[in-house]
Amino acid sequence: MNINREKIVEFLGLKKNVVILLAMVILVGMGEKMAERFLPVYLIALGGGAMSVGLLNGLDNLLSALYSFPGGYLSDRLGYKRALVFFNLLAMLGYLIVILLPCWQAVIIGSIFFLSWTAISLPASMSLISRVLPTGKRTMGVSMHSLVRRVPMALGPIVGGALIQLYGIKNGIRLAFIVALIMGLISLLMQQMLIREDEEKKDVGLQAEKNPFRMLKIMSPSLRNLLISDIMIRFCEQIPYAFVVIWCLHHAGVSPVQFGILTTVEMVTAMLIYIPVAYLADRGLKKPYVVITFLFFTFFPLTILFSRSFSLLVMAFILRGLKEFGEPTRKALIMDLAPEEKKAGMFGAYYLVRDVIVSVAAFGGAYLWSLSPATNLITAFGFGILGTIFFFLYGKDLG
Repeated sequence: MNINREKIVEFLGLKKNVVILLAMVILVGMGEKMAERFLPVYLIALGGGAMSVGLLNGLDNLLSALYSFPGGYLSDRLGYKRALVFFNLLAMLGYLIVILLPCWQAVIIGSIFFLSWTAISLPASMSLISRVLPTGKRTMGVSMHSLVRRVPMALGPIVGGALIQLYGIKNGIRLAFIVALIMGLISLLMQQMLIREDEEKKDVGLQAEKNPFRMLKIMSPSLRNLLISDIMIRFCEQIPYAFVVIWCLHHAGVSPVQFGILTTVEMVTAMLIYIPVAYLADRGLKKPYVVITFLFFTFFPLTILFSRSFSLLVMAFILRGLKEFGEPTRKALIMDLAPEEKKAGMFGAYYLVRDVIVSVAAFGGAYLWSLSPATNLITAFGFGILGTIFFFLYGKDLG
């Protein structure tokens, strides 16, 4: 029995620091997702109006892009343990502001600290995985991180919804933030007591780079080509992203409950493929898996265009779930191609550039949809084709 357990632990790359990281992802993620999905209705309940909801959504997208590089720099500068502690404290400060000040302005201010916890902590998480696990287990480690992240995404809104149903919108959401604060504190104590620092380099911080433009200069051609193709693929994803629900409800005629089922189908599909794909990717080249996942991104908007019934949309959302096929592999490839002493910083610089450029797609997508849904979806498909072909021709594996 112990032998089997040891084999499972080794197969999944579950070293002690990785396990603590995954527990932290669940704890902080649950706190974040319990309240995050209901923030728009909370803002309205506090008298914020539609503009406050738009401001919140804009901040979320902007901060997710801008926080990536500072998150990477601080991880390289402080080491992943101290960086993760700092990021946890930021999220807890945001929760505390919302709990103590029940007004919509405080929610906006607090959201600056907690909404983008995932974005700012991701480089440190990837750094921990890449330093703790050998090269042949990094994709598995990233896949376990992606898999575990789906747990709070699935359960958090259910718990938050139950609190609102029991105690009303204002009291229910404030209670959700109190629970989030407690979970953050538990996560903080676990980090301090259980994550070992001796697995980090002793010279951590000496090589940290605070200028993202310098990071771009030392980015290898292989990583730069991955970034270019990834930007085109994200245009394919983001151009129709906000309009998928409109297509499903207004053009395909599905109900809101059916749309919820489609979202569940997507999530379950993604969770089922993480581990087997990670196992295969760690045993050989990563490029083929990234090409395949780019193809899934590419064909989703085209499939949606021809899906005008619930059964056809189920197939389309299975395809959408399969886009996670090589996503952990792509993140692992970024870490493989990044300089050894600047992995977190390079990861953050990569995401900073990608997400700032791709934020334009949201505005372009709205214009294209105003022309016609078909124009939006076919344009997205075109960007996907370009990105996939570019990476197929110019993308490289480590070495």
